[in-house]
Amino acid sequence: MPVLNPGVLAREYARGEAVPVVFDSPHSGRSYPADFGHAADALPLRRAEDAYVEELYAAAPAHGATLIHALFPRSYIDPNRGEDEIDQGMLDAPWPQPLCASAKTELGLSLIWRLYAPDKPMYARRLSVAEVERRIARYYRPYHDEVGAACDDLHARCGAVWLVDCHSMPSMGNAMSSDNGKPRPDFTVSDRMGTTCAPEFLRLVVDSLRGYGYDLRVNDPYQGAELIRRHGRPAERRESLQIEVNRKLYMVDEETIARHAGFARLQAHLSELVQAICAYARSASG
Repeated sequence: MPVLNPGVLAREYARGEAVPVVFDSPHSGRSYPADFGHAADALPLRRAEDAYVEELYAAAPAHGATLIHALFPRSYIDPNRGEDEIDQGMLDAPWPQPLCASAKTELGLSLIWRLYAPDKPMYARRLSVAEVERRIARYYRPYHDEVGAACDDLHARCGAVWLVDCHSMPSMGNAMSSDNGKPRPDFTVSDRMGTTCAPEFLRLVVDSLRGYGYDLRVNDPYQGAELIRRHGRPAERRESLQIEVNRKLYMVDEETIARHAGFARLQAHLSELVQAICAYARSASG
């Protein structure tokens, strides 16, 4: 059974012999905190979720891996951004520490989102410094602490660890992305331009997905963000990559977030991928 931090995250340990692999889904949460105070309509806000991604990788514990997923929504606070990626213009007072502006900040998608859709403000108010600090302390840091602790424990026991950061993506880029108006592949696999994992691990994932018949690009349109940046240090035998799956593969309609019959086929392929990753890690860490 999953170990829960209510409203924050769920963690499911390996069933049977553990292998040094962690799968995490930081954006599939759908437990909306009462203090959100957003100005968005409910359904458009829910379209920001990586809906059902934790279910797509549900086989991970059966193959010996750890599975962690957020319960809070990314639109409330985004665990795949740096803690200092805050848009000062959203706040009612100066942030007490130095901030780091990024491309995502410009697009309205920093740690705390300014927009929930192109030209659609998330809030009709400025946020207080105190409420952003509470979100960081209550949700953001515990999520990172849990992923970090799982990786550290497995690395200590096995001498190596592999983190797979799991996401979904809209089928088309929009004005809030770098590929506005362009159709996306079935999968994007990212390693921050060759810096977060060994080429052999990337090749395993890419070849497996292509072997199932999917079209795929590497580091396009996504290169990976905060989670694999933190945990991808191949020289220390800490490897990490990000997988984005196109929502058209399992949703009838991305507007209503309804699943179609292809979900089971996709889940079966990803379960095979999980098994292959776990077998690779077992062999490479032995």
